[in-house]
Amino acid sequence: MIVAVPRESSAAERRVALVPETVVKLVKSGIDVRIARGAGAGASFPDETYAAAGATLIDDQPQSYADVDALITVGRPPGAILQALRPGTVVVGFFNPLGDPQYVETLKSAGVTALAMEMIPRITRAQSMDALSSQSNIAGYKAVLLGAATLPRFFPMLTTAAGTIPPAKVLILGAGVAGLQAIATARRLGAVVSGYDVRAAVKEQIQSLGATFLEFDLGGDAEGTGGYAKELTPEQQERQRAWMVDQIGANDVVVTTALIPGRKAPILISEAAVAAMKPGSVVVDLAAKAGGNCALTVAGETIVSPNGVTIIGTTNLPGTMPYHASQLYSRNVYALLSPWIKDGNLVIDSNDEVARGACVAGAATGGTA
Repeated sequence: MIVAVPRESSAAERRVALVPETVVKLVKSGIDVRIARGAGAGASFPDETYAAAGATLIDDQPQSYADVDALITVGRPPGAILQALRPGTVVVGFFNPLGDPQYVETLKSAGVTALAMEMIPRITRAQSMDALSSQSNIAGYKAVLLGAATLPRFFPMLTTAAGTIPPAKVLILGAGVAGLQAIATARRLGAVVSGYDVRAAVKEQIQSLGATFLEFDLGGDAEGTGGYAKELTPEQQERQRAWMVDQIGANDVVVTTALIPGRKAPILISEAAVAAMKPGSVVVDLAAKAGGNCALTVAGETIVSPNGVTIIGTTNLPGTMPYHASQLYSRNVYALLSPWIKDGNLVIDSNDEVARGACVAGAATGGTA
């Protein structure tokens, strides 16, 4: 069986789908691993480390992938390479199938069996495969570092000969994996941290990290399936935004992480809330790619509001820490595929709950890939 890793199609994407430590494991399983030259350079994994791990280096041309059995990517594979694949080839990566159903049709038209990493079910057995969590963990960490670097104030309290400097106040909106990591990181940096989430179940998690949980009665719990927050009614959203104005205005840094799969991100920070913040304050919007949690967010850009608030609309924070992001993603991919590797072949069981959840195109038939 041949597994290949191309260079990522986006020039801004520095992550790589497989790292040398995973290549070693695949090679030991009888897999022929092929890595495009330069695929790992942006993540600090040079070609020679792959060669030492037992991989074959190939040119990143469509014809180089015509005979592979599985193609592993971080984002969507380059179109020319996708079209060069044989029907039935297994393709693994982040495909955003809920946000862009048309791309699923592209995958189907190519005749491949596509496993979307973001669709892996959130069950106990699949925790080691959960790439959304591994990458969100990095995003939450890096978001706070960005906020601290941008804020023109100290994060911790400092007592100096010139007087005492009070700690920064940080608010984290959304307490999923990214939000909880953001809370922990802000606490480590010495800030006074509070957190808010529409799901009542996360209160103890927020408090266990030393943060204050902000409570607001929405008239019922808003936890949906898979541990995600469900979409609020228009009335609930309006009440929440009005209440948020004072809460947001009292903080120096606000990190937003609220996402609803397949939907536009909910607006948590209104223009009025931004106007209530002090000059120099910072908003880091981790939902920018899905429309943003802040009304003023511009995806992929950093802007400054009329009253001097910096709003960071970054769209790929895990990609700014490509070494560890790639390492964790590669382990997720291996955890997904390794149970299906039999005698050097990939055998996907269509009755497997993980396969059924992740497969967005083609058929996980139980045949040999």
